[in-house]
Amino acid sequence: MDKDENWNIELSEYIKQGELKSSEKAKTWETAIGLQDVDGLKPSKYLIETAKEHIEGNINIDEAKKRIDEYYKIENNRKIESDNEEADKVSVRIAEILSENSFNFNVFELINIHSRLFKGIYKEAGKIRDYNFTKKEWILNDDTVIYSSFETIKDALEYDIEQEKNFSYKDLSLEQSIKHISSFTSNIWQVHPFCEGNTRTTAVFIIKYLRTFGFSINDDVFAENSWYFRNALVRANYKNFEKNIFEDTSYLEKFFFNLLSDADYELKNRYTHIDYKQEENNKNLNDKKYTLEEQAIINIIKNNNSIKQEEIAKLINKSLRTVKSIMKEMQEKGFIKRNNGKKTGKWTII
Repeated sequence: MDKDENWNIELSEYIKQGELKSSEKAKTWETAIGLQDVDGLKPSKYLIETAKEHIEGNINIDEAKKRIDEYYKIENNRKIESDNEEADKVSVRIAEILSENSFNFNVFELINIHSRLFKGIYKEAGKIRDYNFTKKEWILNDDTVIYSSFETIKDALEYDIEQEKNFSYKDLSLEQSIKHISSFTSNIWQVHPFCEGNTRTTAVFIIKYLRTFGFSINDDVFAENSWYFRNALVRANYKNFEKNIFEDTSYLEKFFFNLLSDADYELKNRYTHIDYKQEENNKNLNDKKYTLEEQAIINIIKNNNSIKQEEIAKLINKSLRTVKSIMKEMQEKGFIKRNNGKKTGKWTII
């Protein structure tokens, strides 16, 4: 089987031309397939054709998953080796998880995501590792990040998630919120609870978590920059006192700025290398005037400026009263305004 190097071009046509539901499905598939790049995996042409069938509404996600499973049963019976199998199976499983609204913010959810993604692919799917290991990283000149000791994995995850549950983003600027989200994501990844598939599992978990804030994460930032995302996680957890190198979350912060706002930072993998001399790329991130909740509402209005507050409340998982309060304050701050009345009016971003 050939790898399909132009899959994102084919699926992006649905985003540009398709109806809303088709567009949402296409973005989900782009994210799911793009995340395979963290391990250098590419989809097969058969997966792309299956994704198109799902996007067009000819099959549902369960049928798409069944097609891929049956396809590789046939291929494996022929004893044909395929380097597409993992990419195809994990892609359709990510698309399935991202199409679901359910999410529990706890350690079990993280473990369950890993189990669902890699069942039948890794023997240890859904199992916390019981040994320590290191990984050579090219951006560290073959040095390694120090991961959590296997004896402390569950305690470390429970601590990080509990700390995040008790953290309040209220009144924080977008930059402050993104710094915290970057730190939380970095901590979860550094624990490295599984033998394989940690970055893809962390990405899916964080996407689902960010959706609880009302953000739609199915866009080309993950689809096109998943390898950068992994390298940014590496740099966020690496220090070498002898070489005067310290943990640096700025790369991850740029990624999240692009993901959650209209920022357009260059996400080049070479920038993350410890030998890269950064000048312009290392400038401070610009502080955004919106809070995290306000940014989520801004993003929603950009997609639909005639949206009702009741709909916004559902999208950001807040009460209507809370949304009205937030948007009233946003109008007072001069961030948005309402034109032509309540019933037929539209929102304008100032």
